[in-house]
Amino acid sequence: MSKVIIVAYDISNNKVRTKFSKFLAQYGVRVQFSVFEIENSKRVLDIVCNKVEERFKKLFEPGDSIYLFVTDRESTISYGSASQLGNDLIII
Repeated sequence: MSKVIIVAYDISNNKVRTKFSKFLAQYGVRVQFSVFEIENSKRVLDIVCNKVEERFKKLFEPGDSIYLFVTDRESTISYGSASQLGNDLIII
């Protein structure tokens, strides 16, 4: 089964939020304004968690939050434009 990491965040500071989203874009794709989907591996999860701890945690304000969910792609249901993320596009 293919695993993915879903990262959802609520960061109040525009500068920190922009920096954090650019960081996440190196590893995955944005599926909503503050939600990224990242192909999962132990190495990638470790990198993301370590960078959040080392680089971003000190920048967060008291009301900010970050959630990382590790799930099976097959267990994820999506609607709208996000529903097309897991589909391969073949152009002939």
